[in-house]
Amino acid sequence: MSDLQREVSELESKSATAARLFDIRRIIGGLFVVYGVIVTIAGISPSDADLEKAEGVNINLWTGLGMLALGLFFLVWLKLRPTAPPTPDELKE
Repeated sequence: MSDLQREVSELESKSATAARLFDIRRIIGGLFVVYGVIVTIAGISPSDADLEKAEGVNINLWTGLGMLALGLFFLVWLKLRPTAPPTPDELKE
């Protein structure tokens, strides 16, 4: 009987690890950070034509910085409030 209990507890821990790994906040935050870096780099040295199209606003720089901030927000939120592992009652349902 103890082998069965040990196996069940191992499966529960693997399930909780998988749930934390595929938390949507990690995916959204990571994508926003990556795209934010790319857009910010594109906005560091804009051409005169790009600035003229955007009426003098360096839109790539500001959008990239906003995306970076949002991505970091999601990742910090994930770090401060990690996903709680499911309780045994939730696993039985």
